[in-house]
Amino acid sequence: MFNLRARRGSSKLRGFSLIELLIVIAIILIIITVAVPNLTRARMHAQETAAIAALKTIHTAEVQYYSTYGKYAVSLAELGPPASGAASAASADIIGNDLANGKKQGYNFTLTGSGGGYIINAAPEAFGNTGSKTFYSDQSMVIKVNDGPEPATANSKEMR
Repeated sequence: MFNLRARRGSSKLRGFSLIELLIVIAIILIIITVAVPNLTRARMHAQETAAIAALKTIHTAEVQYYSTYGKYAVSLAELGPPASGAASAASADIIGNDLANGKKQGYNFTLTGSGGGYIINAAPEAFGNTGSKTFYSDQSMVIKVNDGPEPATANSKEMR
């Protein structure tokens, strides 16, 4: 017949003890606490790099706009795509819709006309989360940076 006692004794059940599982969970938590801040910093750095690239894109678009229309665009909408119809001075279709709306990869961009030139400002949507630097540039195409929440200006340090 079937003998339960003999079967239980002959098969050895192996598994993890509660202490072993707690140690593994503790190690995973330590790894997460080390990795998450580094991941956040890497993401912010990538968004700041993308903001600099977007500033360069706006500069290139402004040069193209100037060569086509004989003046600088005074808003991002003028550089963006038209709502309908062909491109014109009001919407030249030089930059993408996201940048023309003033937002790209965690940064807000503003473009204003200034007496025969233009000024571009870029600031993180959530300082300390999407970026930790603000940027300024104008028709000279020199990018200025501020390592704090205050907006960068023409007097801020030049980016290297």
